[in-house]
Amino acid sequence: MDKRKNENNDKIRQIKLIMIFGYALIVILAAIFNAYFTIRKNDMVLKSKVSDLTYALNVQMKLNINTYFSKLESISTLVFGTEEAVSYYSSAENADQYEALNTEKLISDKLYDLCIMENYVDFFIVYSDDHTVGKVSNGTTMLYGDDIYNEMAQTVTGNRTRDGWSTGYNDDFRRIYYVKCVNDNALLVVSFYTSELENVFVRPDDMRDTTVRLVNEDHYIMYSSEKGETGSRLPAELLDRIDGSTAASFMDDDYLITVNTCADSWYVICSAPTQIILAERNIVIRYTIIITAITSVIALILGTILSIHVTNPVNRIVTKLNTQANIDRLTGIYNKLSFEENSEYMLKNAGEGERHAIILLDVDNFKGVNDTLGHAYGDRVLADIGNILRLTFNSSDCLGRIGGDEFCVLLNIPANRQQDYMTLIHEKCRALCDAFHNNYTGSSGDYKISASIGAAVFPDDGKSFSELYRNADAALYSSKHKGKDTFTIYSDVREENDENV
Repeated sequence: MDKRKNENNDKIRQIKLIMIFGYALIVILAAIFNAYFTIRKNDMVLKSKVSDLTYALNVQMKLNINTYFSKLESISTLVFGTEEAVSYYSSAENADQYEALNTEKLISDKLYDLCIMENYVDFFIVYSDDHTVGKVSNGTTMLYGDDIYNEMAQTVTGNRTRDGWSTGYNDDFRRIYYVKCVNDNALLVVSFYTSELENVFVRPDDMRDTTVRLVNEDHYIMYSSEKGETGSRLPAELLDRIDGSTAASFMDDDYLITVNTCADSWYVICSAPTQIILAERNIVIRYTIIITAITSVIALILGTILSIHVTNPVNRIVTKLNTQANIDRLTGIYNKLSFEENSEYMLKNAGEGERHAIILLDVDNFKGVNDTLGHAYGDRVLADIGNILRLTFNSSDCLGRIGGDEFCVLLNIPANRQQDYMTLIHEKCRALCDAFHNNYTGSSGDYKISASIGAAVFPDDGKSFSELYRNADAALYSSKHKGKDTFTIYSDVREENDENV
C-alpha cells in the first residue's frame, strides 16, 4: 500500500471537513471567516501539491529522454557487430577498388537497415578523408560541408566512451546528432529531428498548460512543446529564476518552474504561469463572494458544495500524477525513485520485532535477448517479469523496477510468519526461480532466461534501506558467482566470509 498516497488523501479530506463544519458553526460569520480560510488553505495545498507533482513529472520526463538517448546509443552499437565497419578505411593504400566497393555496400546495407528500423534522419560512417558510407541527408551535407569529419570529431567529448551528443551547429537546432568513434579514422553519425521528441515528452491531460523544454548547457532550446521556440535562448524571465540550478523546483507569483539535468549535461525544464496553475483559486473566490451574500441556510448548502468542488479536482490531480510519476510504465510496478521512498518509509515505521526482507533480482543473459531477439521482445520479457512479481508476492509487498533488468521487492513478513520468516523468504525466492524456469525461452527456444537473486533480512542484515540493498546486492553477486539461476541469502554470504577469515 502506498502510505504517502493515503496521507495525501487524508489531508484533502481533512480540509474538506474543516470547510464544511466551519460553515455549520456560525452561518454568516463563519462564511466570512471560511472565505479567508478556504482561499489561504487552498493556495497552500495547491502550491505545495502541484509544485511537488510537477517536479515528479519533470523527473519522469528526464527518465524518458535518458531512455530515448540510451536506446539510440544501444542501436548504434549494433554497427560494431559488422567486422568490416570497424576495420575498413576508405583511404587505405593499395586497396582493391572492387573489394572496397563491395565492403562499402555491405556496410551501407547494414547502416540503412538500422536507420529505417528507427526512422532516423542520418545513419552513416564518415572517414578522415570526409568520405561517407550509409544514409546521409542533404540537410547534414549542406550544414557541415566538405569538412564534416573534423567538425563531427569535435563533438566527441566522452573520453572513456569516445562518443558525444550535439546540436545547434551554425545555429541549426532542427536535428540532434550522436557521434561515436568507430576507429581512429572513422566516426559513426546518427541524427534525428528534434520534433521526434514530441513522442518522448508526453504530458498528462491535466498538465497541458505546462511547457516542456529541452535546453543545452548554454540554455538554447533544443525542443519545446511551444511551437517556434526551437533554436532560441531560454526566455530571460525563466533563465533568471533557475539561476544555474540543475535540479530544483521554483514557484512564485508569476511562474512554476522545475529543472532537472539529463544526459550529456542538457536540461529538462517544465514551466507554467502561476495564474493557470492556481486557476481553481479564482473559482473559490467567486463562489465565496456569492455565498456570503445569501441567507444562512443557502450559505451552509453552498459551503458544502464549494468544499467538494475545491477538493475533488486536487484529489484527481494528486491521484493521476502520483500514478504517472510513481509507476514504471513498462512493468506496471514502482519505478526506482518511488520504490526507494516507499521502502524507506515502511522500514522507518516498522514496529518492534517486525521483520522485512529485501529481495534483489537480476535477469541473467538479458543483453543477449535484446541483441538477438530485439528490444521489442526484451520489453515484453520485462513486462512479463512485472506480472511474475505480482503473482508471486502479495499486495502488502512493495515491488519495483530499479534498473534496466534489475528488480527489487520489499517483502512484508506477516504477523503469522514472523517465527518462520526465513522459510517464507526461501519460499518466495524459490518461487521466483521456478517461475523463470517456465518462461522466456525465446521465439526459437534458444535463449533460456533465468534470474540471479539475493536477499537480506531486516533488521538482522541492516536497519536502513541502503544497508539492506547493499547486502542484498552482495548476496546477488554470490548467486552470479555460483553460476546464476539461483538465490542466496546474505546470512549465508556472511557465514562464508567468516569461515574464510
